[in-house]
Amino acid sequence: MPDINSLSERIISVNSLTFDELALEVFRLQFQHNPVYQSYAQALGRKLDDVNNINDIPFLPIEFFKTKNVKTGEWNTERVFESSGTTQSQTSKHHVFNEAFYLQSCLSGFEEMYGPVEDFTVLALLPSYLERANSGLISMVNHFITKSGKPKSGFFLNDIKALRDTLTSLQGSGEKVLLIGVTFGLLDFCETYEVNFPELIVMETGGMKGRREEMVREDVHEVLKTSFGVSTIHSEYGMTELFSQAYSQKKGIFRPSRTMKVIARDLNDPLTYPFAGRNGGLNIVDLANFKTCSFIETKDMGVVYQDGSFEVKGRIDNAELRGCNLMVI
Repeated sequence: MPDINSLSERIISVNSLTFDELALEVFRLQFQHNPVYQSYAQALGRKLDDVNNINDIPFLPIEFFKTKNVKTGEWNTERVFESSGTTQSQTSKHHVFNEAFYLQSCLSGFEEMYGPVEDFTVLALLPSYLERANSGLISMVNHFITKSGKPKSGFFLNDIKALRDTLTSLQGSGEKVLLIGVTFGLLDFCETYEVNFPELIVMETGGMKGRREEMVREDVHEVLKTSFGVSTIHSEYGMTELFSQAYSQKKGIFRPSRTMKVIARDLNDPLTYPFAGRNGGLNIVDLANFKTCSFIETKDMGVVYQDGSFEVKGRIDNAELRGCNLMVI
């Protein structure tokens, strides 16, 4: 096994020139030391020596996180992130080797897109997540709130009036303000209040949690833009099974953080990829998952563009609805 500290440092500092080489190194590590991943890859007939390119790497179906303890190497679990799921579904469990590394990865990815979190007042409207103690999203946002150091940063569970009052108090202050919220929570706010705050960054994380009828993303964004008086809506793309995130700053085009790459696969043949520029299933390379599995075959559907950006078009037919992002595109 390679030195963990050295590998984690190289992952956090990875760039487009070193990504593929590092991905192959992580693949070799996981093929040799992750029994779940190794068994799946061998069932596909893959051998270690067969993989010489990132597009040769097999991707583990995301469902394995529901039924298996996905780990690379032997280590003690520090905590477990668990998906919200829906009332009828089995949840995914992602064992965490080191939460501090997860938070470092999250912060690095956010600041890569938005600059220092210390520049922001961070307001969070994540009611369904706050009610659970094992949410990776809550861990991430709580870290952002703490790091921001701003007195008005914080969570708003169900008190949308307090959120409105806080937003109103920040209008015209010249401060950067980020409002991150689950979609149904933001829509609930918009049914009661309007806040004309053009400088506000409104970031939705997706998710109706069965609280509302599913809506097309563009329709949701129009409602939010009108109610908050902003010209664009930002989005965060993440899930329990990933340590890295992607962000969209306009029109639903996501850019992955430096530790993440998205590769589209053929919807009719999941072992055929890349599938750039056309609608396909989304495979994700997440180097920050080096202690679990970095190569995930998701049930999301979308388009990956030549520059590495991507759009999410919805869920693959018959795929179980994912609790953290249920929006129909």
